[in-house]
Amino acid sequence: MSDRLSVLKTYKLYVGGKFPRSESGRVYEVTDSKGKWLANAPLSSRKDARDAVVAARKAFGGWSGATAYNRGQILYRVAEMLEGRKSQFVHEVAHAEGLSKSKAAEVVEAAIDRWVWYAGWTDKIGQIAGGANPVAGPFFNLSTPEPTGVVAVVAPQESSFLGLVSVIAPVIATGNTAVVIASEKSPLPALSLGEVLATSDLPGGVVNILSGKAAEMGPHLAAHQDVNAIDLTGADAELARDLEIAAADNLKRVLRPRAADFTTDPGTDRLTAFLETKTVWHPTGSLGASGSAY
Repeated sequence: MSDRLSVLKTYKLYVGGKFPRSESGRVYEVTDSKGKWLANAPLSSRKDARDAVVAARKAFGGWSGATAYNRGQILYRVAEMLEGRKSQFVHEVAHAEGLSKSKAAEVVEAAIDRWVWYAGWTDKIGQIAGGANPVAGPFFNLSTPEPTGVVAVVAPQESSFLGLVSVIAPVIATGNTAVVIASEKSPLPALSLGEVLATSDLPGGVVNILSGKAAEMGPHLAAHQDVNAIDLTGADAELARDLEIAAADNLKRVLRPRAADFTTDPGTDRLTAFLETKTVWHPTGSLGASGSAY
């Protein structure tokens, strides 16, 4: 019989492709559905949130400039990595949400499938959110979707993994970068997701994951002048109202919280929520003496 001591995992933030502890040095206890201690998670500070925004902005140019096909490849690679670590996430989700092992496995598999689903949309969303517009005149008129920029995301509180994937994947699939506040009571699946992202081909800074209190970090992100949009899915009514007011200062796009069943078909609403439409006019020209135009 071995008398070795288990090596307890130290959960850390995921910011800029690295795993820092909170600059404040603070942690808080994470417990399972029965109140049993699971781990100490970093209690992120305002400075951590600012650092995450800096990392997200730095990564935006390269990520938004990548081809949609390449982004799809990278998202699919994330799904591959999740599949390889499925047992770990089943264990964490079961403890986080008080589920049986079989039910947790269904949730994790649904989350992996959701990644694959969004990976497939990266080079197709432009076909339904843009196109050629008929105009009365000798012009080409083309509308194309472009990413909004840095998106702050308040992740769902109850659905610690499937809900998390459902709010992160569409943001980055369309070329945005994300600063995510994980579920306060169940942050461990989100922090482990950071480890998967770091070992996939996703560039550092595209997704940044913070654990702690949304009520503490949210106002700073909502008021941050270098954040372009905010997803309030995981915010309660009072916090959502305060964050929406703060977000108005620099005209952020805001996705309001709404009741969501993350097990159903997600549709394309979240893909188009953080896209801007660029419309370009271009004059047509004549082709030779016949006067025909192209």
